[in-house]
Amino acid sequence: MSQQMPPMGVKLSEDIEYRAGNPNPYRARVRWIDPQTKERPSRSKMLPTEDAAEAWLDRMRRAARRGVTPAVATMSLADYGTVVWDLAMRGLEAKTMDPYRAGWRLRVVPTVGHLEVPTVTNGIVDRAVYGWIADDCGRSTVKNSLAVLVRVLEQAVRDGIIDVNPARITGWQQEYKRAEDELDDPRSLALRDWDALDQLARALVARSAGEFPGWGDVVRFAACTATRIGEVSGVRVKDIDRQAWTWEVCRQTTPGPGGLLDKGTKGKRRRTVPIIPEIRPLVAGRLDAAGRDPMARLFTGPRSGRITTAVLRDATHWDEVVVRLGYEHLRRHDLRHTGLTWMADAGVPVHVLRLIAGHGSLSTTQRYLHPDKRSVELAGAALSAHLAAGRESSTPRSLPAGPKVVPKERTRSHLRLVQ
Repeated sequence: MSQQMPPMGVKLSEDIEYRAGNPNPYRARVRWIDPQTKERPSRSKMLPTEDAAEAWLDRMRRAARRGVTPAVATMSLADYGTVVWDLAMRGLEAKTMDPYRAGWRLRVVPTVGHLEVPTVTNGIVDRAVYGWIADDCGRSTVKNSLAVLVRVLEQAVRDGIIDVNPARITGWQQEYKRAEDELDDPRSLALRDWDALDQLARALVARSAGEFPGWGDVVRFAACTATRIGEVSGVRVKDIDRQAWTWEVCRQTTPGPGGLLDKGTKGKRRRTVPIIPEIRPLVAGRLDAAGRDPMARLFTGPRSGRITTAVLRDATHWDEVVVRLGYEHLRRHDLRHTGLTWMADAGVPVHVLRLIAGHGSLSTTQRYLHPDKRSVELAGAALSAHLAAGRESSTPRSLPAGPKVVPKERTRSHLRLVQ
């Protein structure tokens, strides 16, 4: 089948054919008459549903009508950005280009670059920006990443690929401020204790299709190791030291161009975290089930697929469950906040907590050291005891009783001086 590029502005004819037995059974096809050769080439794509096929045809039809090569209209965002980069970035000062390039390469492309341009929506951009905020990106970093996305999609509007720029979102600065406020008080993001965590895990399992127990294990493991869901997805058998009961955190699963990919942890910082007795049985069971394959994943979905925070959310109906349990604020990333808060309350020294968390800055770790009410009361009692001990040591003590001392009789000369 020919996969030539149709000339701009030609009239397209289209059809959809169902081919049973194919994982993507709907073939959408466009055809046109070449104005030079008068031949009739075509272009097609296999898609999973009839609605997806209709959407593909509609994009091709609109692109041809507006004078845009249909092949460009169906590019991924990453490829489209490469094609129109100079055009989209025109007029920018040289000093602005470096942070824009960094934002595009390090955040936009890994997060949404694999999506076709017309499929990028306001909701997708919202979640992307919130993900950058949750990953502790600075305000200027988020601003530059969003700005470069706005410019590329604005070019897509001019090209007629989309009608409205979905990256022109508002309110992200307020969301960033809210995230900063929350991180100043991580206790507001943490589950209160093990029973609350276990209740959440069991409720998520009960709400999932087939009541898949693995979702509960993922939640318990993430909270008790204070790690990210992507890091839990990336753990392999060889990363677990069963003698010392520790986990060498060295990779994570994240969305990328073409789908999910495994890469190094955030900041490329390898770290070792403890595996506490409460979760050792579930880890031991998974190690035994994996057998001798050192690269076997410890945690997968019900069909052995890789896990992401979005997969966990959708599979367990997370938003519905947490509201029902009274944890409206709780997100998947808050399992990490839970573990770090528990460790801080348990008295883990801040320099050790920083290594477990993998924080680049000690100030980030110190946010988890905010004391609870009981700690404040104990601190007040300790200060009072210290001051009381100080007062006791500074008070003169009475001398023991001894023989009475009689003063010597004054001389007459002394008396005269006094008079």
